[in-house]
Amino acid sequence: MIISIAAASNNNVIGKDNQLLWHLPDDFKRFKALTTGHYIVMGRKTFESFPKALPNRTHVIISRNEDYQPEGCIVVSSIENAIEVCPKDQDIFIIGGGEIYKQSMDIVDRIELTRVHCDEEGDTLFPLIDLYQWDLVESEFHPKDEKHKYDFEYLTYEKKKD
Repeated sequence: MIISIAAASNNNVIGKDNQLLWHLPDDFKRFKALTTGHYIVMGRKTFESFPKALPNRTHVIISRNEDYQPEGCIVVSSIENAIEVCPKDQDIFIIGGGEIYKQSMDIVDRIELTRVHCDEEGDTLFPLIDLYQWDLVESEFHPKDEKHKYDFEYLTYEKKKD
């Protein structure tokens, strides 16, 4: 299964200046639990926003720069190539950024979205989810608390079968 995983504000903003706009420790834990042991597909800028490679995951980076070769990562030139290098019998996670999410919407089977209940200004957006093509199959609300500045909700969407 190919799965997009993201956190987005009510107005679909996911970042600004290659940075996240909120700190949600529970969302980080969920991201780690879902993606550990899997291939994660991302654009170069998303990879470069990490302090270091994420442990226990295989990084597939999409870049037009043929000389870009970070240690221990697989670098490809397109979303199609990224999917081709991943094992066919494992879940694959698309982890950003905005352009990679947009390019992969037609091939994704599931979306794991953390909806952060705020409106933010940013330069990177998650694509609109067309409810004619997607079913919301699970949701779990989390109120803000001392560790989480905003209310947020885990939303799982699955692509409708034709």
